[in-house]
Amino acid sequence: MPTEILMPALSPTMEEGTLAKWLVKEGDEVASGDILAEIETDKATMEFEAVDEGTIGKILIEAGTDGVKVNTPIAVLLEEGESADDIGSAPAPAEPPKDTPQTEAKAEGPASDAPAASAPAAPKSGDGTRIFASPLARRIAADKGLDLSQITGSGPHGRIVKSDVEAAKPAAAAPTKTDASAAKADAPAAKAAPAGPSADQVARMYEGRDYEDVALDGMRRTVAARLTEAKQTIPHFYLRRDVTLDALMAFRADLNKQLEPRGVKLSVNDFIIKASAMALQAVPDCNAVWAGDRMLRLKPSDVAVAVAVEGGLFTPVLKDAHLKSLSALSAEMKDLATRARNKKLAPHEYVGGSMAISNLGMFGIENFDAVINPPHGSILAVGAGLKKPVVGADGEIKVATVMSMTLSVDHRVIDGALGAEFLKEVVSYLENPMTMLA
Repeated sequence: MPTEILMPALSPTMEEGTLAKWLVKEGDEVASGDILAEIETDKATMEFEAVDEGTIGKILIEAGTDGVKVNTPIAVLLEEGESADDIGSAPAPAEPPKDTPQTEAKAEGPASDAPAASAPAAPKSGDGTRIFASPLARRIAADKGLDLSQITGSGPHGRIVKSDVEAAKPAAAAPTKTDASAAKADAPAAKAAPAGPSADQVARMYEGRDYEDVALDGMRRTVAARLTEAKQTIPHFYLRRDVTLDALMAFRADLNKQLEPRGVKLSVNDFIIKASAMALQAVPDCNAVWAGDRMLRLKPSDVAVAVAVEGGLFTPVLKDAHLKSLSALSAEMKDLATRARNKKLAPHEYVGGSMAISNLGMFGIENFDAVINPPHGSILAVGAGLKKPVVGADGEIKVATVMSMTLSVDHRVIDGALGAEFLKEVVSYLENPMTMLA
């Protein structure tokens, strides 16, 4: 029986994507690991690999179609001995969703998530988590009476493929759910929080005014959803400090002069990344993230940095930043930022980290409060360095370059005194930059 190739989840936050380009055509033979298509997720354009061997019998979703939901059939794979005549029951290609709110709501309804009649439903583990498995693997598992939740996948992103189920042995039947869990499952859903005005209600407010409808792409939808979640669920509090940059600016100028033959030019942001990474080591209790029913305390300093891109932002992560030299951090940050703007980052490059840095100083912003990117424990908002009058240690007034920083903190992870200690360490490193090389 023909096997459906489903729209994959290529990033942790992906719910739908754009099938940007097919790299195969109907009639082509493919093997596991071959690149089938390029898919635009909410974060990047990524290659989609085949997980089974066979022949492309039919392409169901044309190149350029956007709004294709995860697990939607996009093509049909034929096994040896099968022909295109066997695809009679395959679903017709889905039409690209319109940008109107009514069509959008319909596309997200239960009907669009229903599995095709010719393929088994996507399996789930006992706790309701979806299990990623190829259609062929699901069919073989059903024939052999295997529980997919007990099988470790060897395919891309841990997906269960044919070879995994062929090598697996049947396990004892899973216990049925208890009366208590059944009662819990049958309990009425909690009342949803009141939503904002609908698209139609907002549009009516602006009747007679000249405006343009701007459709939301995957990235903007994700940014909106995650930041709404962050402000609703994370108890933010804010710590502010000024840092005097004169010593750092002189130190940076000297280093850049010496590094010029190597084509290296350090930015103030490179020093902020390094200072934050070292402060996480100095105050390890701040190097933590919220994990629902616990905290995860990291040992390495993995620092995320917000990068503005068209339609949204990325937070690529510089891993082990405390161990890297300033020049290495500078080169890595430039590479990540360039690929972020081109949407060429892989998920492992923008997932993780315990804190983030958001720098709007280059836009002349003096200070601001940043929203924490879950599950991070904090985010450091950096403003512009400005010439200001300050009172020196000797009591005399002088002019100095002063930069304002605001640390947004998740109070579930970091208490006030702990956050203050961390920010104090960041300021100390920036005002005494030579210590970052020790």
